[in-house]
Amino acid sequence: MTSTASSMDSTDYRQDHAPQDQRPSWRQRLRRFGYTAEPGGDVRERLSPPFAEPGPRLWQVLGIPHLWAGRIARWSGWGGPLLVTLMAGVLRFWNLGSPKAVIFDETYYAKDAWALVHRGFEVNWDKNANDLVLSSGGDVPIPADAAYVVHPPVGKFFIGLGELMFGFDPFGWRFMTALLGTLSVLMLCRIGRRLFRSTFLGCLAGALMALDGLHFVMSRAALLDGVLMFFVLATFGCLLVDRDKARARLGAALPVDEDGRCRPNAHIAETARLGWRPWRWAAGLMLGLAIGTKWNALYVMVAFCLMAVLWDVAARRVAGARRPYWAVLRRDTGLAFVATVPVALVTYVASWTGWIMSADNGSGGYYRDWAAGDGKGSGWSWLFPDWLRSLWHYETQVYEFHTHLTSPHPYQSNPWSWLVLGRPVSYFYESPAPGKEGCPVDAGEKCAREVLAIGTPLLWWAACFAILFVLWRWFFRRDWRAGAIACGIAAGYLPWFLYQERTIFLFYAVVFLPFLCLAVTMMIGALVGRPGKGDTRRVAGATAAGVLVLLIAWNFIYFYPLYTGQAIPIDSWRSRMWLDTWV
Repeated sequence: MTSTASSMDSTDYRQDHAPQDQRPSWRQRLRRFGYTAEPGGDVRERLSPPFAEPGPRLWQVLGIPHLWAGRIARWSGWGGPLLVTLMAGVLRFWNLGSPKAVIFDETYYAKDAWALVHRGFEVNWDKNANDLVLSSGGDVPIPADAAYVVHPPVGKFFIGLGELMFGFDPFGWRFMTALLGTLSVLMLCRIGRRLFRSTFLGCLAGALMALDGLHFVMSRAALLDGVLMFFVLATFGCLLVDRDKARARLGAALPVDEDGRCRPNAHIAETARLGWRPWRWAAGLMLGLAIGTKWNALYVMVAFCLMAVLWDVAARRVAGARRPYWAVLRRDTGLAFVATVPVALVTYVASWTGWIMSADNGSGGYYRDWAAGDGKGSGWSWLFPDWLRSLWHYETQVYEFHTHLTSPHPYQSNPWSWLVLGRPVSYFYESPAPGKEGCPVDAGEKCAREVLAIGTPLLWWAACFAILFVLWRWFFRRDWRAGAIACGIAAGYLPWFLYQERTIFLFYAVVFLPFLCLAVTMMIGALVGRPGKGDTRRVAGATAAGVLVLLIAWNFIYFYPLYTGQAIPIDSWRSRMWLDTWV
């Protein structure tokens, strides 16, 4: 803990300006008016700071020789995240096929995925199809009539891959969401490590998400939001890697003085080209897959693209640009736009390939024959192919559905209540009698088996304070990392306030859950404090942080039966209903 958490307030990474004790503050303020005096410090270290390494005291306490200490420090960058991922994977894949039932919206996506990977489009299933699938082990014929569905195919295609590999049963249709949920923990560990320049804090962020109930449940259910979360997080990770590599490339282009220190240079900072930046193209691909899973990723695309532009502006300003916005507009914006928006659009359209390749004579996908029928002779028929006009018509109808969906549901909730877990969603519930389906013989009365989509309460309630901390640090300390975390939360959360009259659910919040975990991690890192603080302060901070993490872990274990559908006595179930709105 001595050095791994130190990056939270380390002066070499806390913001895109020189440390307070190395810069004349009045000159720094005058730079915005054209003052070009060079600040102290090496600009390359400010553009691309090194990763924090454990100090010698830690190795001495652990009794590890210096030679092995260096190797462990290097291996921990991947070794630590992989250990956290292994824990997450064991939790998510253990008894994945239980409950052996079609839970909540699996009734749509599991069957749609099966039809999609076999027919290329979704079909209408009989009302008793769920029972037939479970009783026959998935050996059921696929209907021929196309179905009207309101979500793009990417998420269902991934669910279908698991079904192709392991069968049309609960384990098969949950396999890919469990795999993507496990890999998202690995991604968050590496993202947190890069963001905070600390392997410890990166692993802590991943461990917090591994122990979150909502992420756990969504990883064990064939729903789309867990897939969406994976691609949103992957987009953020790609942009973060691109930021580091672009800043390192910009720093390498700057001149070095006679003392060997890199200094700002206005001409280079405003004219340097940073190349094709392949990680931005990867981000565009991930955005396309996210939008191809659910449309609310469009808001994420807007927010992340704006964030990436501001990162470029900050980099060129640190490098010495007098007009950083103009420099970014001339050198970066055009290629950045091409690498994200058009790539995302092409990826999205390509995800409809199965529907596009289906017949347009009424036997293909839903609305596939619209251009040849009701849309024939429209004003744009000479300009666009029939498949594109039919797809556009389909999309407009889906938009109307999403914006006017007001059918009441017992588990719907308002986004104002999400952060405090006001109304979780029950995916599955049974009341087995004593001695049946895992209910203890001596239970006395019926047991409860429930799969409840709810986050680990102490983690989410801590995140409420962490969000305030992140906003404070962004506004008053100008910490770009806090701004990035706030951007991720806002992109996944705030758009739902535009649709408060719509039927929406708490589990939609899983999309911004990784950023809540990063916010809590940042707060914990600040709680531990910098190495420069006194030992008493550091010990007190580390103790408080450790207690919080242990309480979150205990809270996950306590609610574990409600996440997995284990049969528990009804009194034990009632004791876990902390709020009246959870019942």
